[in-house]
Amino acid sequence: MLLMPEGQMDQMGVAAFDDLKTTATLNSAATTNHYVSCVANAITSALPSKDRRQWEVVVFVDDSANAFALPGGKIGVNTGLLTIAVDQNQLAAVIGHEVGHVLAQHGNERMSMEFATQTGAQLAGAVLANTQEKPLLMAAMGLGIHYGLKLPYSRTHEAEADMMGLELMARGGFNPEASIQLWRNMGVQQTESSPPEFLSTHPSHATRIDGLAANMSDALTTYRQAQQQGRRPDCRK
Repeated sequence: MLLMPEGQMDQMGVAAFDDLKTTATLNSAATTNHYVSCVANAITSALPSKDRRQWEVVVFVDDSANAFALPGGKIGVNTGLLTIAVDQNQLAAVIGHEVGHVLAQHGNERMSMEFATQTGAQLAGAVLANTQEKPLLMAAMGLGIHYGLKLPYSRTHEAEADMMGLELMARGGFNPEASIQLWRNMGVQQTESSPPEFLSTHPSHATRIDGLAANMSDALTTYRQAQQQGRRPDCRK
């Protein structure tokens, strides 16, 4: 069920991202910013033409292992994620997953369910203003952690984003097998300390690994095709 026009979702995504940039700490290390942008741009440049806009990529100074993507072409990555996603392929797995949520319009579905009685214009106004509904709206778009709320995606949404993310990273020239190692890293982090923020609002790492492994053959075929087409990203920290 999608009640929100894509244009208004884009407007809200841009407004939410701009708002976060005024309240959060932006990373100033050029090397890190270039590295994250290199990975994100390799993924977004391989998207279908209708989604191949100029995506804005920002790195936030935050120890939580988290990333997000928003309608309107926005991608945010926390510095804390880079301690778990240790190379370009693992980072691509996370960014691909988050972009997958946007392309599948999962935020639109959640917002349509939570605010079915309100119009798109009313919701857009609530994001632009500091209304009581703003934190929940932000959570519906995937920014709940930044506003003190956790509004997990459904298992269906997560499974769909996992498969889309696997496809997107492979199309961008990243080795999809790294997605499995990423979730092993997440599992180690979970057992050694508190769960990473990215993991705490998502299904168990074992469940994800099983799903990714079941779809790995097709993803590897896509990856090899991307490599043959010259998509060989070389993003370094």
